[in-house]
Amino acid sequence: MAVDELDGRGVLLGLACGDALGRPVEFWSPDRIAHDYDTLTEMVGDGTWGKPSGTITDDTDLALCIARSLVECDNFDPTDVASRFVDWYDSGPFDIGNMTAQAINRLKQGDPWDVAGQQVWEASPEGSNAGNGSIMRCPPLAIPYADDLETLARVSRQSSQITHADPRCTYGCAVLNLTIAGYLNNAPNPLTGALDRLGADMPAELQAALEPLANGDRPDSLSTSGYVVHTLQTALHDVLTADTAEDAIVTAVNRGGDTDTVGAVAGAVAGARFGASELPARWVAEIDEERELRRLATDLCTVEGD
Repeated sequence: MAVDELDGRGVLLGLACGDALGRPVEFWSPDRIAHDYDTLTEMVGDGTWGKPSGTITDDTDLALCIARSLVECDNFDPTDVASRFVDWYDSGPFDIGNMTAQAINRLKQGDPWDVAGQQVWEASPEGSNAGNGSIMRCPPLAIPYADDLETLARVSRQSSQITHADPRCTYGCAVLNLTIAGYLNNAPNPLTGALDRLGADMPAELQAALEPLANGDRPDSLSTSGYVVHTLQTALHDVLTADTAEDAIVTAVNRGGDTDTVGAVAGAVAGARFGASELPARWVAEIDEERELRRLATDLCTVEGD
């Protein structure tokens, strides 16, 4: 067993809680959130996408695709994951990112898993080629591979490559999952450990954004755009400086912008840092997928891996 199943539950449930809390205010400004809710601390319905309270988005849906594949294949199989992404896409989800949609369409046309995202990335101009659509879904990998960090870094990058091949995205997934694994393993400074392990291979822009956090410094500004570097920096900052899992997720979501994804990433890390028992029970109860997420977290702890 790679990690305690209760710790694994924190990762998956935290991701879903952050996603669902942020879903109704996605694309809103912080001023609009403050006007309507003062501080959004409860699951609410309607809002962006007009869905009931507790509704998850593509963030958790795609994380579920990865988690189910890991359990059923007893390993990370990117071809199987890509196939599940296609099936999910064909089900007609209400929310999907541009690069993810483009890559899945290439998968449907027969591109292999390690070609589709690469082709989309090479055809995308700077400014629209490094979105956060792969970091939001990758945390399930940290559970079975928490005690094999070399493999975790590799499969995290590969999981991104299916749709997001930019090195800022592939290494963003690696640093996120290594940080989560550090918390699951009770490491003294998980983000520092992640950055040290990836070292000079990591894109300079990503390293420059995250090193100050590891050193305890606050960035001059934090953004909640869909850019992968912004999402990672903001979500990790809010978890590292929080006293509770709820504080971390609430802070991230109330910043506005890409609230479901910043919330999901912060939630996964906060769930690893503070544990499933520290996630608000009132939030977890709103998630329709709660039972499956708990079961998958338990099953992921028994995945044999490579």
